[in-house]
Amino acid sequence: MTERRIVSMIYRWRVRAALFVLIAVIVLARPTVRSISIGLAVCALGLLIRGWAAGHIRKEKQLAVSGPYRFTRNPLYLGNFLLGLSIAFGANSPWCVGLFALYFLVFYPPVIMEELRRMKRLFPEEYESYRKQVPLFFPSFRRRATGEGSAFSWGLYRQNRERRALAGSAVVWAILIVKMLVL
Repeated sequence: MTERRIVSMIYRWRVRAALFVLIAVIVLARPTVRSISIGLAVCALGLLIRGWAAGHIRKEKQLAVSGPYRFTRNPLYLGNFLLGLSIAFGANSPWCVGLFALYFLVFYPPVIMEELRRMKRLFPEEYESYRKQVPLFFPSFRRRATGEGSAFSWGLYRQNRERRALAGSAVVWAILIVKMLVL
C-alpha cells in the first residue's frame, strides 16, 4: 500500500475511529465534579478556537490568514485537540487520556501533513510565505501572519457547520454529567 493510500485511508477513518474512542471513553469514564469542571473549561476554549477559525475559513477558495490563522496554521485541529483533551480530563481516567493520546497521535499527524500538501497545491506562493511566518500546530503569539485577512463572519461559521461541534460537545458532556450523578 502506498503512502498516499494510507494517508487517504487515515483521513477517511479519523471520524469513525473517533466515535469508537468516544464510546470507549464514556464506558471507562469515572467523572467527578472536579474533572467535569476542568474538562468543561478546556472544552470551552476548544470550541472558541474552532468557532473563531470557522468564521475565517473559506475552504479551498482562499488561504485563511486572519483570526486564529495568524497564530497557527491549524486552529481547527488545535480546537479538536482541546476538545478531545477536555473529554479525557472530564472522564477522569488515565485509560481515557491514553486512548485520546493514541488516537490523536495516529490520526492527526498524517491528516495535518495531507492538509499541508493540499494548501501548497492550492495556494503555492501564498502558502510558502505563510508557512514561514506561522507555526504548524501549537500557536505562537510572537510569530504571526502579516497581511490582510478578513473579519470574523457568522455566515462562514454557519456555512462551515460549526454548530455540529457545539451540539456534539453538549451531548458528550451531558452523558458524562449523567454518569457522574449516577455513579
